[in-house]
Amino acid sequence: MNESEIKVRVKTRHLPEHLPSDSPQFAFAYHVTIVNDSQETVQLINRYWQITDANGKTSEVSGSGVVGKQPILKPGEDFDYTSGAVLDTPVGNMQGYYEMERENGERFRVPIEVFRLAVPNILH
Repeated sequence: MNESEIKVRVKTRHLPEHLPSDSPQFAFAYHVTIVNDSQETVQLINRYWQITDANGKTSEVSGSGVVGKQPILKPGEDFDYTSGAVLDTPVGNMQGYYEMERENGERFRVPIEVFRLAVPNILH
């Protein structure tokens, strides 16, 4: 098995209702689907995110699991969850990785490609 057999898909959306209308910040949700296309059972152990706003301000988020869980994915299974981020600008991006563990205890990283967080119609 290699890391490319674990697929990560992300969909994002702006959440204007999550902050007061006079807030200078912008809230976003990201919905992640993790698919195990390998022949092995794996477990998501840790996550790491790098979040960058349009001003170049970067923050890092890391920790155990996702949304309080460390899901176990058997071959062919998927796991999805929704989380969020708040930015100081209407556009930004995120990237990172999941640290996964094989049944034999060996750990590996699954990279998460850069994805955009953007208020709809902000870019013309």
